[in-house]
Amino acid sequence: MSSCHCLPQAAGALSARSTMGLRITLFVTAFLLSDVASLKSQASFNETADLPCQFINSQNISLGELIIFWQDQQKLVLYELYLGNEKPDNVAAKYLGRTSFDQDNWTMQLHNVQIKDKGSYQCIVHHKGPQGIVHLYQMTSELSVFANFSEPEIRPLSNITGDSGINLTCSSSQGHPPPLRIYFVLETQNSTVEHDGVMVISQDNETELYNVSASLSVPFPDDTSNVTITCFVCTASGTLKSPPFNTETIKMESEETKERVEIHEPEQNDEEVQCIVHYSKTPSGNHNATHF
Repeated sequence: MSSCHCLPQAAGALSARSTMGLRITLFVTAFLLSDVASLKSQASFNETADLPCQFINSQNISLGELIIFWQDQQKLVLYELYLGNEKPDNVAAKYLGRTSFDQDNWTMQLHNVQIKDKGSYQCIVHHKGPQGIVHLYQMTSELSVFANFSEPEIRPLSNITGDSGINLTCSSSQGHPPPLRIYFVLETQNSTVEHDGVMVISQDNETELYNVSASLSVPFPDDTSNVTITCFVCTASGTLKSPPFNTETIKMESEETKERVEIHEPEQNDEEVQCIVHYSKTPSGNHNATHF
């Protein structure tokens, strides 16, 4: 059976040059491995994002010998710690005052996160020693930014009666990314029916947040005056549900309003009419000319 044996070497045969070569080989291997490191991060709109570095300082190199910085996909610097001191001079204007560094867990916080902040970020670590600056570590974080949509709200587009049918809209606002679907559920005593809504989506140019709405127009169900309608907005982070909308309540309110409008108002007597006429003829600006 064959076996592999190492050739003996004389003591001291491993020269300083070969030792340096071994170190370089190990460094290149570590460099290649570090470059493939990647992590997905998520943050909520207007909140704080954590962008970790995960650098293992196995040699206990002092922060006073390290250059640590984060940059975005456009190579703009978010934060730099240069030999133990923060260096804002190299930070891009859009990130000034928005970052902080947690030295205990090697994580940079990006505050007041906006939708525009989504994308790739790199943490880069250099060692500044007697022989110059040496690259030690690099890691990429993919940041996703979410914004929760508001609670869906149902509003009638017209009076709901047996003749007019059900015409209403459901809306939700200030969310990101855009919703996947909006649908309505109509419940009566005897049935439950689901209707898809056609989404109308708009986006704010500044915040990049979305507003969404959908309309429902269906005949009123037969043999009932009470329909409970619920709107559901399906987003990437979950499904939002509107408060239930009851057509019986709306119908009763509509009938009460109609009754109030139809109440006969008393006619004005001749004296009141004359008062109004005389007042309307008062010259402008002459307060003493009013007579009753």
